[in-house]
Amino acid sequence: MSSPAFDVIKSKETEAGRREHVLDVALLIFARYGYRKTSMDDVARAADISRPGLYFYFASKQELFRATVTRALDSDVAAAERALADTDRPLRDRLIEAFDHWTGRYVGPLTGEIAIVIESNPDLLGPVTVEYPVRFAGLVTDALTAGAPPDRAGVASDVAQTLLSTAIGIKHQTSSREDFLARMTTGVGLLLLALERTQ
Repeated sequence: MSSPAFDVIKSKETEAGRREHVLDVALLIFARYGYRKTSMDDVARAADISRPGLYFYFASKQELFRATVTRALDSDVAAAERALADTDRPLRDRLIEAFDHWTGRYVGPLTGEIAIVIESNPDLLGPVTVEYPVRFAGLVTDALTAGAPPDRAGVASDVAQTLLSTAIGIKHQTSSREDFLARMTTGVGLLLLALERTQ
């Protein structure tokens, strides 16, 4: 026999799990149909939840969209941060993995649409579209600064910005995550050589 306190905890975990499931499904639905064409009914059906149940979690489509994008970006930044923090691995490998989490996962047929939906609706997302890229850029800059020779640490910010621009360009030129990773590996390698070069 379970205690009332245990039942409350279990109920909250179940509710959190349902909410996370809805956000996972919503990301795919927004990617498939775009923000304007996606309805709350579409998301409710795909998530196997009633329309009133969906509105219990999210009061509007805009609130659902913001929560969906914020969750995806939180996940991307956290995964990149874990990769960059693993200092037992070479900086090159950590950077490639971080950029794969941040950009590479949005390359390909359906996942590419997710990035387009996010980039096409900055007015719906508010400061989120600026805050997360700044956080990611800071992580990359910090990793490069820590890995640079002392006399080159000041160049780390420039290298980080160049890597960010490189990743964006490659994302728009490739059709698969594998192609993105191959080209990003080349870019990271070249820019790390420039960072390590003595003046």
